[in-house]
Parts: sequence; C-alpha cells; structure tokens
Amino acid sequence: MIKIKVPATSANLGSGFDSLGLALDMYNEVYMEEADEIAIMTLDKTKIPCDQNNLIYASAKILYEECGKKIPGMRIKQLNNIPMSRGLGSSSACIIAGLLGANRFLGNPLDKHDLINLAAKIEGHPDNTTPALTGGLVASAIDAGKVYSVTVPVSKGISFAVMIPPFELKTELARKALPDKYTRQDAVFNLSRSALMTASLFSGSMENLRVAVADKIHQPYRFSLIKGADYVFRISYELGSFGTYISGAGPTIISIVDQKAAKAFENKAIRKLEEKGEKGWRLLILKPDECGAQIEL
Repeated sequence: MIKIKVPATSANLGSGFDSLGLALDMYNEVYMEEADEIAIMTLDKTKIPCDQNNLIYASAKILYEECGKKIPGMRIKQLNNIPMSRGLGSSSACIIAGLLGANRFLGNPLDKHDLINLAAKIEGHPDNTTPALTGGLVASAIDAGKVYSVTVPVSKGISFAVMIPPFELKTELARKALPDKYTRQDAVFNLSRSALMTASLFSGSMENLRVAVADKIHQPYRFSLIKGADYVFRISYELGSFGTYISGAGPTIISIVDQKAAKAFENKAIRKLEEKGEKGWRLLILKPDECGAQIEL
C-alpha cells in the first residue's frame, strides 16, 4: 500500500480567474493498493462515496484507460484534512491522488506534464490541479487541450490567513452566478492585475497586493453567496491584510499577511468574528507548499 500526500490549493487569487493557483501546507492523505475488490473508506468523519463514484478511484480508472489497461479493484483509505466544497481544492486533491497512485501501479508510464494535462481534463481547468501536483505558485493556460504552466516559489515571509466558514458552496452554484459576457474594460482590469499578482507574490512586493487582488470577473458576483463576506473583507484590511480574496469559488476567504504578524492577525480576526456573531468560522495560518503531491511509501 502506498501513501500519497496532496496539498490544498487556492485558485484565482482574486484577479487570476481560472488561471492562477497556489499550493498551501494543508494536506489530504490517501492510502492506495490494487486489490480484487473496490474497498474505500474514510479515516475521519467526512462523508465520501465508497463505490466507483469516488473521485480518487474514478481518476485512477481514467489513467488506466488512458494507458489501455483495465483497472483492477482498489483499496483506498482517505484522510480528508482539506474541507470539501470550501474553495480549497478538495476535488483536485482527490484527482491528483488517484492519478499518482494509478501511475505508480502501472510503472509510471506518464510523466509530470502528462499528469498535468490529464488532471486538467478531468477537473475542467488547471488552476487547482496543477499546483496540487507541482506545489508553488502556478500560472497556467490551456491551448488545444494542452496545459501550459509556469511554477514559481512565493517570496519568503508571506503567510495566508485562511478563513473557512461553517457552510459549503458548491462550485456549480458559484459558476452559475457569473455573467456570460464582460466588457473590454473589465477584461483589461483583470489581465493587468493578475500579472501584477504573480510578479508581486514571487518578488515579495506586498505593497502591490491590495491592487492585485481586485477583480471584476467573479468576486463581485459571488459575494452575495457568502454570508458575512463583506464584514470579513473589511476587518481583514483593518487588521493589516496586504490583500484579501475569495479562494476558488468560495466560500473560504484568504488574507495575505506578513508571516511575523500572522498570529496577531489570527487572534484579532477570530475575536472580531465572534463579537459580530459570525460563529463557526475557522481561521488557519498556512504557508505556501513548494513540493506538491508526494508518494511517501
């Protein structure tokens, strides 16, 4: 049985809709081995499909088929530290785990680029799956079904205050909230800021981040789906956030903070949320993951 660790991911980073993603140091752990049966179980209280609809198994099956092989049964055990339907890449973590495990069992016929392309095909876009595999800060695009991406490290001294509400937001619902068309002005607004975001996180130019997270493509249309979002954004900037954004499709909200001030930010933010009556929010201080998914056994 092999053990696979896959990091959480945060996509969009405000202005980089469906193009920017970041790996964070919170991990799902998946144990896999080939078997004569399908036996899937969770190692925590998270409810998961325990049949062929399980995303880890389904992704593994796709890789077997891609290689012209018939998948045998599979024993899978999941430790789900990444909360589901919260905008932190839980589905991407399952996809990457399934692909890595299947690839190992078949003797690694696919290289990293093949895995990146197959993962994006399964997920529909590469902004979560690619950083989950490679780690780091990733800018990516799809052309003719192929993913083109660049992975760079985040400057030292930057932490991410991850504020997770006590409710889910399905990606499908968040997608439906978006308009079909945008103006040229809105497109240019986001293009310039997504480029600024990548360069600023890489270089450590944190003074640019409040401008870089600004967005007219997805966040304005999703605020109403996240109870308390306006308040969380406001207090985050009052407490010194360099830039605050909706992670992925939401509902998690992330503030980019100075690592030295992260603990103070965490304590004050929790207190303000409690005072406002916004109960059940979790606040985690995470750092960038630079390694990506790893097979440990």
